[in-house]
Amino acid sequence: MGLRKGDFMKIAIIAGSKSDREIMDAAKEILDKFGVKNSMFITSAHRSPNLTKEIAERVDKEYDAAIVIAGLSAALPGVIAAYTQKPVLGVPVASDLMGLDALFSITQMPGGVPVAGFGIGKKGAKNAALFAIRILALNDKTLLEKLNNNSKKEEESLRELNESFG
Repeated sequence: MGLRKGDFMKIAIIAGSKSDREIMDAAKEILDKFGVKNSMFITSAHRSPNLTKEIAERVDKEYDAAIVIAGLSAALPGVIAAYTQKPVLGVPVASDLMGLDALFSITQMPGGVPVAGFGIGKKGAKNAALFAIRILALNDKTLLEKLNNNSKKEEESLRELNESFG
C-alpha cells in the first residue's frame, strides 16, 4: 500500500464543491486529533476533469489514502479511484434526495474500481477519517495506541455518565 511510518503519513481530503467544507472539516478534525497530516482539495469530476486527474495523480504519489466527499451523481470518488491504487473512502453529501443518490453512486462502483462507502454527511466523514487512521495504524504502533486510548476514553465517559444516574 505504500504506507510510511511516522510524520510522513498523509491523507487527502477531497470534495466536489466548496459548499462541502463543513463535511471536509469534520474529517480534518479527526485526522488532526490523531496527528495525521492531511491536505484539502476542491475539484469536480464534471466541471474540472483535468484538475481532478492532477489531484488523483498527486494522491497516488504523495498520500496514503483519500477521503472523497461528493453529492448528487457522486462521480468524484470513482474518478479518483480510477487514477490510484491507494484506498479511496467515499462520503456522500445530502441533496434533494437526502443523499441517497450519492450514497448509491458511491456504493455501486463497477467491479475493479473499489471505493469504500460511508454514511451521509459529517458522521460519514468522521468515520471515514477514523477508518483511514485504522489503515495507517496497521503499520504504526503509536497510532494504534492512540486509537485504543481514544476508545478507552469514550467508554470511560459513558461509564461516568451511567454512574451519574445513580
